[in-house]
Amino acid sequence: MTPSSQAITAGVVLLVAWRLYSRVRRLVGRQKSRATRHWITVILFPMLLTLFAITAIAHPEAEGALALGIAAGVALAIFGLKRTRLEATPLGYFYTPNAHIGIALSLLLVARIGYRFYEVSMMTATQSATQMQDFGRSPLTLAVFGTLAAYYTAYAAGILRWRASTPLPSLADPEVKP
Repeated sequence: MTPSSQAITAGVVLLVAWRLYSRVRRLVGRQKSRATRHWITVILFPMLLTLFAITAIAHPEAEGALALGIAAGVALAIFGLKRTRLEATPLGYFYTPNAHIGIALSLLLVARIGYRFYEVSMMTATQSATQMQDFGRSPLTLAVFGTLAAYYTAYAAGILRWRASTPLPSLADPEVKP
């Protein structure tokens, strides 16, 4: 590896480590529910899933892996929503997600990215160029991405559904203590 490619690799590793740290830190605590963020998730991830499905359409095993990942993600989201602490307060909507599921999914993604970095580092330049084109069609990658995208989509949809069915209490309510 050249010094510039080592610097780029180190920068990417630091960026991923920082994002992982901030994500895990956010997963273990109470969060304010922001409808805009949930709506972006509900719209963006299905679009990405569709793009990946179109990319892998000629590869039935990759399509099957994506479908299994989506099913697993939805099941995990339902499981996670049942274990999420939801609070409607005069200050807004809050939720405390199940930390175990979020951390496990984040580690799954990091493990896949790490393994992919390892694979690419062991290839020659011509092999690397060919393999990078197939990265988005890899059944393992699609299964992991399908699980993550479906989990976050279904989880955000569940939070939005809860918000729509739960009114915020007012400070004037005698049962509410400021």
